[in-house]
Amino acid sequence: MSNSTGQQINITMPDMFQVYLVKGLYGAFCVSPSIVFLYINGIMLFTLRSKSVFRETPRYLLLYNLLFADTFQLAMGQLLLILSLPPVFLTHYTCAIIVLITITVTSVSPLNLAVMSLERYVAVCFPLRHSAIVTIKNTGVSIGVVWALSSINPLIRSILLVLYETFSVDQIMQQFCTMDALFYSTVAQEYDKAFTGVSFTFVGVVILCSYFGVTTVARSASSDKASTTKARNTVLLHMIQLFLCLSTTLSGILTGYIYRLGTLNRTARLIVGYIFFIFIVNLPRCLSSLIYGLRDQTIRLVFLHHLRCALWTGGPSLATDKH
Repeated sequence: MSNSTGQQINITMPDMFQVYLVKGLYGAFCVSPSIVFLYINGIMLFTLRSKSVFRETPRYLLLYNLLFADTFQLAMGQLLLILSLPPVFLTHYTCAIIVLITITVTSVSPLNLAVMSLERYVAVCFPLRHSAIVTIKNTGVSIGVVWALSSINPLIRSILLVLYETFSVDQIMQQFCTMDALFYSTVAQEYDKAFTGVSFTFVGVVILCSYFGVTTVARSASSDKASTTKARNTVLLHMIQLFLCLSTTLSGILTGYIYRLGTLNRTARLIVGYIFFIFIVNLPRCLSSLIYGLRDQTIRLVFLHHLRCALWTGGPSLATDKH
């Protein structure tokens, strides 16, 4: 018996060492850029609160809400990644709280993009009524509606968790905390597909209608074509961001499909998982701050100023515009 045990250890120990080596290397590979992404997003969030022109302009408030949601998703993904490295197995209750909060914030991004596209549509198609329609108060209400609608998804998932998942909430999980590990029933998986399809189709239709509306005005406008063209490009950018959000949502499905092929060993599956995590899950969460921080002339100067101050002094400048 002892000989068989020793043989088993000799067989499994190299595999376990290789797995943990890959985890350490690719964990460090994922953690390092994620910290950079969080740092850049933090500077951008600080920038959008540093001057009154950003705090009192509806489209910048919507941008702040989008960036906050992206940053929160990035931070929660980073937390789950760090917990998976030792590895640390959570209770189902703790994992459910983390996953449901993450699901709420994840739903905010596409809905917020739809509102941002509508704001650009009103600015171009109804310029005389824009200031009356898109006010600070209405923007705040829109943001509240976005968060309220985003809370419906985790609420339904909580009901599905109680009705269809068979485990005790204080039981330690036997695998890492992920949405697939928590919601593994057929009903939950079918609901996830239906919700993803309906929500992204709805947001896609809103952005497409806004794009065609702005494009129509841009073609017929006899003056200020530069402004309408810029608005059209902004709405197109929102569509690209929507596809990035969709790719993040579908990354788990794609990863699961690759795993089920059975052609990859455990080490290769870890490598694929980490590559997907950094380029499909994390990178889109940082693109908003980079795109808007460098594209918008008003934001760019302030953003680069705070970024330089952060790099040189170890933190963003605390100077804010009081006017």
